[in-house]
Amino acid sequence: MEKEYDFLVLGSGIAGLCFAIKASDLGSVAVVTKKDKVESNTNYAQGGIAAVTDDADSFESHINDTLKSGAGLCREDVVRFVVTEGPERIKELIEWGVHFTKTKDGGPDGYDLGREGGHSRRRVLHAEDLTGREIERALIEKAASKKNITIYENFFSVDLICRSKLTGEKGAKDRCLGAYVYDADKNVVHTFRAKFIMLATGGSGKVYLITTNPDIATGDGIAMAYRAGAEIANMGFIQFHPTCLYHPDAKSFLISEAVRGEGAVLKLRDGSTFMEKYHSMGALAPRDVVAKAIDTELKKSGDEYVLLDIRHMNREFLVKRFPYIYNRCLEFGIDMAVDPIPVVPAAHYQCGGVLVNHFGETSIDGLFACGEVTCTGLHGANRLASNSLLEALVFAHRAFKKAGELLPVVEKDSISIPPWDPKGATESDESIVVSHNWDEIRMCMWNYVGIVRSDKRLERAKRRIDMITREIEEYYRNFTITTNLLELRNIATVAGVIIECSRLRKESRGLHYNLDYPERDDVNWVKDTVVKKDWGKWELNHE
Repeated sequence: MEKEYDFLVLGSGIAGLCFAIKASDLGSVAVVTKKDKVESNTNYAQGGIAAVTDDADSFESHINDTLKSGAGLCREDVVRFVVTEGPERIKELIEWGVHFTKTKDGGPDGYDLGREGGHSRRRVLHAEDLTGREIERALIEKAASKKNITIYENFFSVDLICRSKLTGEKGAKDRCLGAYVYDADKNVVHTFRAKFIMLATGGSGKVYLITTNPDIATGDGIAMAYRAGAEIANMGFIQFHPTCLYHPDAKSFLISEAVRGEGAVLKLRDGSTFMEKYHSMGALAPRDVVAKAIDTELKKSGDEYVLLDIRHMNREFLVKRFPYIYNRCLEFGIDMAVDPIPVVPAAHYQCGGVLVNHFGETSIDGLFACGEVTCTGLHGANRLASNSLLEALVFAHRAFKKAGELLPVVEKDSISIPPWDPKGATESDESIVVSHNWDEIRMCMWNYVGIVRSDKRLERAKRRIDMITREIEEYYRNFTITTNLLELRNIATVAGVIIECSRLRKESRGLHYNLDYPERDDVNWVKDTVVKKDWGKWELNHE
């Protein structure tokens, strides 16, 4: 069945919903989300949104902090417009009903401003320690009030539909016409057609064994864009959050960087501190420095975790500032007021993604991308804490403005889109194949493409992932699709892209640390590593 809209939005986090809400004033909008509409990485964001809202702060300070964290690979023009346009987008969120935490002695308008790693000032607006959930609540309510928006829950995007695949044309710039989408409840694949497609599917943390991301973070947008022939950049820069709760029953629960922002100290199990050996900012150093320091200390000691100690703050403060974290820790028998918190690094955020311009346009006409799925140039080689939600807000608005300019001059493509063809696929009774390959990919990536890499580890990972990918593609062709199979196919594709970007970069910078090239090389490597399915690999210089 073909469904036709002006705009097709894949993903229901802050990026997708902000774009959808604005685009609904221009035409009809379909929002496709593979789980419940509130299930997104946005919903799990504890920290907040970094923006200049205090008279004591400045745009230049925020810009400099971002550039410093990005280890020489940020695009300064992008950093400048994201930082300077950010406050206006924050005001818009507040107008839409987002309630940020206030305090009598906070910033202007009484907003409490937190500080996180890499920031030289307090500038992080937050809603207690569940900022993402509050933003998602407000955006869902706003979207529900718009008559032009239809939300499809439990609909899984399978592949983008591009003109070249239908016509066989080579050489001309391609155009995205829509997507094939699997209705998991009814077990049927629909064709969604639109003038513009917004890819806002979030990140890919589930490619790794240990991650702070929810189960939905399987890199679906990256995989679909890569298969469609879009340019993908800098996927070797995977940010590992330094402090994920270490507990056998605590799945994917991170301890926000804001805890260190309020004075928490990292210690070894014997009680000694160690961050002062690695950075002048100690526990408030940028995330790549902290994660690598913890990884180094764990390898030296053989311990399974380090300790995050904020016992010097009283219980009243902890309960008020971190109610969610405090109560979740209590559920696992840890009282932050009297117990240090056992933590370990975990895959958290991808700084690379689908390469876009200043307006969220990809290398394929008609295909926009926004949020964690993208590489905008803001984060460089390492994301500054709490800049990601800001990036999503600014680029969603810019993409909306660009789409508004293009909509009047874009006519519906006359080419017909064939319905989904399963090509004789049959149901499989060997689901063990899916679960086994899923586990093998995640373990391989954790062991060989983690915080510390080497050429030998990357080559070993490439051989394994290539072999597994071939198996999965054969399985995909022969058997009817399921959500588990689609996710497995996507994490295999994303794993291959991460490995290829990592192999291209012959230096260590930001989140990419290679034992064979331990030094940063500003002569040869101030450039993006870009891969594209059609031409294998390419290195794109910053211009």
